[in-house]
Amino acid sequence: MGRTRLQKCVNCGEYGLGENCTHCGGKMVTVSPLKFSPQDSQGARRRQRENAGSDEWIEELPTPRKGEEEE
Repeated sequence: MGRTRLQKCVNCGEYGLGENCTHCGGKMVTVSPLKFSPQDSQGARRRQRENAGSDEWIEELPTPRKGEEEE
């Protein structure tokens, strides 16, 4: 196996840890995570595309659940 134990089926797309898919019996291939870089060369373009920082974008962000409202 490669850098990680996580495998993905070539046929059905299911994830697992074995060499053969438990769902369809197909061949599994190694899945590697996306490379992370603090100097993201496409970060500015992605933020512009998503309109990050705008009022609409901020309103769509998830907020933590509140327990009971304070009195």
